[in-house]
Amino acid sequence: MKKIGILVLILVTAFCYNACKTEDDVVFVAQDASGINFTNNFSSEYILTPATAGNLGERFTWDDADFGQPTNVSYELQKSNSSDFSDFTIINTSTGNELSITIGDMLGYAGTLGLDADPATPEPNSGSIFVRLMASLGTNGGNGVFSEVKELILVLPEAVGNEINCDLDQLWLVGAGVPFAGWGWETPNKISCTGNGVYSGNITFSNEGDANFRFFTVETDWGSGRNYTFYVDEGYTIDSNFEDALDGDNNFKFVGDSGLHYLEVDTINKTITLGEPQALGDCELEQLWIVGAGVPDAGWGWDSPVQTMCDGEGVYSGFVNFTSDGDANFRFFTVETDWGSGRNFPYYADAGYTIDAVFENAGDGDNNFKFVGTTGAYYLTVDDINKIISVE
Repeated sequence: MKKIGILVLILVTAFCYNACKTEDDVVFVAQDASGINFTNNFSSEYILTPATAGNLGERFTWDDADFGQPTNVSYELQKSNSSDFSDFTIINTSTGNELSITIGDMLGYAGTLGLDADPATPEPNSGSIFVRLMASLGTNGGNGVFSEVKELILVLPEAVGNEINCDLDQLWLVGAGVPFAGWGWETPNKISCTGNGVYSGNITFSNEGDANFRFFTVETDWGSGRNYTFYVDEGYTIDSNFEDALDGDNNFKFVGDSGLHYLEVDTINKTITLGEPQALGDCELEQLWIVGAGVPDAGWGWDSPVQTMCDGEGVYSGFVNFTSDGDANFRFFTVETDWGSGRNFPYYADAGYTIDAVFENAGDGDNNFKFVGTTGAYYLTVDDINKIISVE
């Protein structure tokens, strides 16, 4: 009987031990969330203009998601161009109850939809994006539950005639990498507003020395500078010809081939690109070429002729280094490498042009131009409409 009592005691003890162990192993599984809803009032449509790119576009707010027990919850605001979210992107995340986007962000979304404010093109000026929230346990995201999908209608007001909209009239460039400007405000280079939210122009860059520069929104105001990290932090894709100078101001550094380039800063699609020089106006030619001893960057050869691009209605203009040393002669050409396309001093004089006093007839065998001013950099303008050749 004593053995039976001991056996019963062992079985009871084992049962109690297993029961306690099972209880310790219980895992509480959170219930599905409920009550995840947007609480902000959505607009019937969102009117987007580059001039208001910095303004608030929408502030998304929502109720707490309820997973049935106290727990950390993270929220993910998602966007898609289709209502089924088959291809979505994450706008931002938060452990709070609100997230915001700007008009500039929405202009970027409009770009992905292919919207266009130009009434002369077939692309639409309005379209829809879709947003939703995802709530998930913890702070690392992952699979969760979703809010209802909200449609946001984006509208780009169609431009009237040739009207274009930018936040500024131009952006200024100053720095060693922009040799016709340098680190001073005597001759800053600029790119003008040439499209909705787009600034562009032909700029001469140099990769020599520090090769650094910075954009400025206000002429002569050093405090208005926008350096390389400014654009990186704003989400811009920046051309590989530019790098962070890693100097005290994190300026841009030009690492491409020295010379004239077409620079474009697109504040809607958030890109900074560099390309071949482009005509920006309506002229007989895309550019005039300048060759001669009076233009030391060119000399009498076709290895590095100087370009003055069409920059207006019948106007060619650009920065040029002139020297009065030696013969100081030069000639304009309409076709690169074609000596027969030259236009000398009498060509313009006989056509009735008023020619700046820093230029004379060289009186040589070809009656070239001769520069007789002070050696230095000048902004040259050849105006075929008003028949003026001037420098400043």
